[in-house]
Amino acid sequence: MKQNYLLALLSAFMLWLAWPPVPYTGLLLLVAFVPLLVAVENIIRGNYSKKGTKIFQVSFLTGLVWNTASIYWVFNAMNAFLPAVVSLGIALIPFALAPLLMALVFRLYYQLRKRRHIAVSFAGLVSLWIGYEYLHQSWGLAFPWMNLGNGLSNVHQLVQWYSLTGVYGGTLWIWLANIFAFLYYWQYREKVAAFSQKKLIIGILAIVLLPIGISLFQYSTYEEHINPSEVVVVQPNIDPYQKFGSITPEQQLDKLFELSASVAKPNTEFFLWPETAISDRNGIHEEDFRAYPAYEKSISFLEKYHNGNILSGIESYLLYPDQKTLTARAFGNKYLDSFNAAVLIDGSSKVQFYHKSKLVPGVEQMPFGRALSFMKPLFEHFGGTTGGYGYDKEPSVFYSQSGIGAAPVICYESIWGEYVAQYIKKGAQFIAIVTNDGWWKDTSGKDQHLAYAKLRAIENRRWVARSANTGISGFINQRGDIVQRTEWWVPTALSQEINLNEELTIYTKYGDLIAYLGLLGCLVSVVLIAIPTSTRNKIS
Repeated sequence: MKQNYLLALLSAFMLWLAWPPVPYTGLLLLVAFVPLLVAVENIIRGNYSKKGTKIFQVSFLTGLVWNTASIYWVFNAMNAFLPAVVSLGIALIPFALAPLLMALVFRLYYQLRKRRHIAVSFAGLVSLWIGYEYLHQSWGLAFPWMNLGNGLSNVHQLVQWYSLTGVYGGTLWIWLANIFAFLYYWQYREKVAAFSQKKLIIGILAIVLLPIGISLFQYSTYEEHINPSEVVVVQPNIDPYQKFGSITPEQQLDKLFELSASVAKPNTEFFLWPETAISDRNGIHEEDFRAYPAYEKSISFLEKYHNGNILSGIESYLLYPDQKTLTARAFGNKYLDSFNAAVLIDGSSKVQFYHKSKLVPGVEQMPFGRALSFMKPLFEHFGGTTGGYGYDKEPSVFYSQSGIGAAPVICYESIWGEYVAQYIKKGAQFIAIVTNDGWWKDTSGKDQHLAYAKLRAIENRRWVARSANTGISGFINQRGDIVQRTEWWVPTALSQEINLNEELTIYTKYGDLIAYLGLLGCLVSVVLIAIPTSTRNKIS
């Protein structure tokens, strides 16, 4: 088994090396699972007891090492809000939970191999993996950061067809390439010919080169329709550990105005400020927001800019006479709902709010809230609203007075492809990401977060304007190119003329069709596992 564990570690190393932010290595994902597949095949064909358990172990090892090496920074994000012990416990969700699900996929694949032809088994493996990724973006412990298709974000020129498939097209591509490469290697090593080696080579070349060729053609021929709008993104560089301490909300606001004005033009239409940029010592009641100094100063600032708008992150709350939502908590004789929100302020008296929907499990929301509502006092003990932010059930588009639709995407939400596409279907002409990646410190988390935003641009063919408190802020065009970007941990602002777009891509219209087909494949695989058969199918 030692050799099999080493093969599992080799796969983990290749997956980590291929993952952002390591540059130029993304295509390594197309063969990174081959060592693990060899280890699994060694166990299937070897003289081992409890083969299913051993397959589970080697695949879990690959997932655990790969995930932990790639998202080690998650602990920093948790520890910003919670004690170290609690932070470590929550960090184990992405560190270990996803690898457990990955290992379960391989365990079920083994069950298929015992009963069905290898081709059917590999189809089941791909379907089960896609099913795992979909589960991990949909349930109460959702964390789709490590979905395979995200790993190709640093070679975005080669995945322009995400405008058709989304990231699940990348997951499918990666698995098809790995399976064909494994079959070729295994048959060559074992000197067997269950499949024609010549056909496998042709298959490998087609699987790898055809999508690349299509993508490069799309990349080189894509042209944006000219529909300009001037946008400013601001990076105030407020230390998140001092935001609610030594730096007053008034000082933070003055810094935002100063940086905005430093690059603004008379025709600037949007000023984009980061997550929770607008705050107040006692919170901001949305219904009374116009009475707050922050609103009055914002209106005064916008007087210089015809059609100007401020799109900002804001910490807000609402009061209810009764417990209107599960997240509302008693506050005197009323109930208070706190929000990590976005707001649009324009020259009129109209104010638009959006409440972050995709909340971080354990920090911003109670996982499986209804079932575990009895634990809410424990979460509140570790940070007040921790585990209990209110949320909107669907995305909202902010419309300026001039009719421009902006998608207010808050932090973590930007890694959900289909969710962001819903903004576009509702009329958003560009994507506005507001985030605060400062909690992660100077780690690869901030770089991965920026890289994934390129995929949202490609999927929907929309510009992305990104305001990050401490970096990295910037602009991404409709091909996924980073046109401008800031450095980490510097106060600055950028101005860019972007092109608005109203056309809908295939992906925007139809979403994660590949995921839904994968779910169907999962169901078929489970049925095939459950139906008994006397035939044992292997490569012969």
